Amino acid sequence: MNITPSELGLVARVASLSKHYGSGSTRVTALDGVSVGIRRGQFTAIMGPSGSGKSTLMHIMAGLDSATEGQVWLGDTEITRLGDSELTMIRRRRVGFVFQSFNLVPTLDIEGNILLPFELDGRRPTTQEREWIDTLVDSLGLRDRLRHRPYELSGGQQQRVAIARALGSRPELVFADEPTGNLDSRTGREVLSLLATSASTYGQSIAMVTHDPVAASFADRILFLADGRIVEDRPRSTAAEISELMIGMEARA
Repeated sequence: MNITPSELGLVARVASLSKHYGSGSTRVTALDGVSVGIRRGQFTAIMGPSGSGKSTLMHIMAGLDSATEGQVWLGDTEITRLGDSELTMIRRRRVGFVFQSFNLVPTLDIEGNILLPFELDGRRPTTQEREWIDTLVDSLGLRDRLRHRPYELSGGQQQRVAIARALGSRPELVFADEPTGNLDSRTGREVLSLLATSASTYGQSIAMVTHDPVAASFADRILFLADGRIVEDRPRSTAAEISELMIGMEARA
């Protein structure tokens, strides 16, 4: 009998995952036989030096890129060989994204940006979803900004809108790609606290790619990649401990 990712407490999983670009003498291996799961209701940081494969791992787990070898599950759905239209539907309904560059739609007001995932799915939020969005709007301090356009907001406020949009439809998993990269340190810490709270208080599963030890210190679990392989799987650690490990990895590279 096969044990499903859900039965293992996982919201996403990859098994023997490899990703190669190019062929022959120009072939580059971005991921090399990676097997790992993202735990449900947990804030996971994915770290590693530049070129370690961390963004590639996130993109494949999110269905934005395909595996060369191995298998990928989102929940209990194996997405390894799904076509583009099926992947688009799964991403739309089950995955949220927070990017470094915010990726807000400039022609929509803040409320329109937050409700965009519902619009793309061709439906309105249910009463329960509307209550959840109201909770997010208030907790993120966006209530008096709903009629503003993105350009009228600070970087920190725009990133809060992106978080509200990502969490609004209660997706199974939110991927955050360097979400504090364009923010000052104080605003960055606020955004990280919000992500941590959404995991600890609301049971949201979050996977964050980052190179920043301070950002990673907010996570429950830290995965370290080097040369396309997972070399360390740590519980919550301090920024100093993470820095020390990263320096050691860079020295061995």
